Amino acid sequence: MSTAEIQAQVKTKLDEVRAVLAREITGKQGVCLTCSFQAEDVLLTRLAIELDAKLPILFLDTGYHFRETYAYRDRITSEWQLNLINLLPEKTVEEQESERGLLYQSSPDQCCKLRKVEPLFKAVAGYRVWLTGLRREQAKSRTALEESSLFTLPGGRQVLKLAPLAAWTTREVWYACESPSIPLLPLYERGYTSIGCEPCTTLPTDPNDPRSGRWAGHKVECGIHIEAAPTTQDKPNQ
Repeated sequence: MSTAEIQAQVKTKLDEVRAVLAREITGKQGVCLTCSFQAEDVLLTRLAIELDAKLPILFLDTGYHFRETYAYRDRITSEWQLNLINLLPEKTVEEQESERGLLYQSSPDQCCKLRKVEPLFKAVAGYRVWLTGLRREQAKSRTALEESSLFTLPGGRQVLKLAPLAAWTTREVWYACESPSIPLLPLYERGYTSIGCEPCTTLPTDPNDPRSGRWAGHKVECGIHIEAAPTTQDKPNQ
C-alpha cells in the first residue's frame, strides 16, 4: 500500500472516529476517557477534546510509571490544557512496599488489582460512557474487542465502553499522529512498544507481539479491561 493510500485510509478512519465521538460527547454528560499516554490514547484524547475541552481524562497514577511517562503526561496536560484526573491507589508505593514487599515481583496480579483495577473501576462507576484507545492489534487477548459494548463493573453497574480505534493498526495510529504533529512518548524511540509501570515493562521479547515486554511474560492484561464475574445479587444499571 502506497503512502497516499495509507493517508487516504487514515483520513477515512479519522472521520469515522470523529463521528462516533461527536455522537457520544457533544452535548452529553457522564463521559470519561482513560489515557495511559501511549500513542493511541493520546490520539483519541486529541480528537475528543476538539469536541469537549473539559472532558475528564483519567490517568492511573500507580506510582511506578517511568519518569518519562510522568514528564510526558505533564507536558501534554499543560500544552493541551487537559482536564486530567489522576487516579490514585489507597496506599502509596512506600506504604504498600512496607506492608507487603515488592508485590510486582511476588504477586503482579495483586499489585495491578490494588494500583490499577480498583482505582479505575471506582472512578468509572461515576460515568455513563467510558472511552478507551484499545485496539485489536495490540494483543491476542484483544482480537475479539468490540467497538461498543456494555461493561459490567463490580456490583453489577454497567457502563457503555467505547473503543473507536479498535480496528486501527499501529501504522495507522502513527500516521494519524504525524498529520497534526502530535508528539509521542519518548520511550518509543528507545524501542518500547507497550508501556506500563517501569518494574513490569521491558523491551519486547517477541517482535511480533507488542505486549511481550509486559510482566515478563507472566500475563498479558492488568485486569482493567476484564469484566467482573456476575453474581445473582448484581442488578445492572444501564
